[in-house]
Amino acid sequence: MSDTGRAALRVGRIRYINCYPVYGAIERGIVPLDGTLVDGVPTQLNRLMATGDIDISVVSAVEYARDAHQFLLLPELGITSDGPVRSVMLFSRRDARDLGGRRVVVSRSSMTSVHLLELLFEHVWKCRPEFVPGDAEMGDISRFGDEAHDARLVIGDAALTLFDAARRGGPWAERYPFIEDLGAVWKRWTGLPFVFAVWVAQRRTPVHAALGAHASLIASRDWGLAHLDQLSAQAALASGVPVETCREYFAGLDYRLSYPHLAGLTEFFRRLVLAGRVPDGTLAFLPAA
Repeated sequence: MSDTGRAALRVGRIRYINCYPVYGAIERGIVPLDGTLVDGVPTQLNRLMATGDIDISVVSAVEYARDAHQFLLLPELGITSDGPVRSVMLFSRRDARDLGGRRVVVSRSSMTSVHLLELLFEHVWKCRPEFVPGDAEMGDISRFGDEAHDARLVIGDAALTLFDAARRGGPWAERYPFIEDLGAVWKRWTGLPFVFAVWVAQRRTPVHAALGAHASLIASRDWGLAHLDQLSAQAALASGVPVETCREYFAGLDYRLSYPHLAGLTEFFRRLVLAGRVPDGTLAFLPAA
């Protein structure tokens, strides 16, 4: 565990392209960060935050709900969508309502997406599949046909890549003729935005250090949102997805935590509490002083 009183902060970063707008200026040295970036997929960063091995990080929203006693939310920062998200997708061989008892492979990389999928099956599609954990990162796409399944939940760059390929037709469209965007389904169901990820600090992190990192992240995000064309070109090189698709993707995301976003977040947590998946709790934010 790092000693934040003597060592530089360790700040978690997901390498998915959806984080480019928040970290782009920091990576380029345009905005300074008094800390070291630590990379990982969502579940890795969730684990590092849970064990106290990093100090501040973007984490899956449900991770905050599980360990709210340990974390403080960073204000004004989130990865959210008010409708289609394009990178949290259910790819299926049949209509979602017909997946009862069928095998659905779910990504190991984000429990927020898995819990959201479970709620949608229960309340929207009204059936209960067999959920099976599986790998669904970019490097796993070529092996998607190796597992027996009727549908699979894919997130991040792999989901965007698959979605773009499927909507252009060809083998992926034939393999998965039914595609559900979980952000869009949540919006139709609740009328609210969905918060997929938040930034949190360990409660033990000195406030002045956490505020400094928070200020850097906000400044970097503001630079990123003003340079989405540049970041879209970078994202296209990293993912192989066309530039215009990356630009469309970024345009559909919001990196704030406004009142509507917080309403969506608390509604998601409320439903998870009712389902017994997370403990009841409250939202606690990093203090301004």
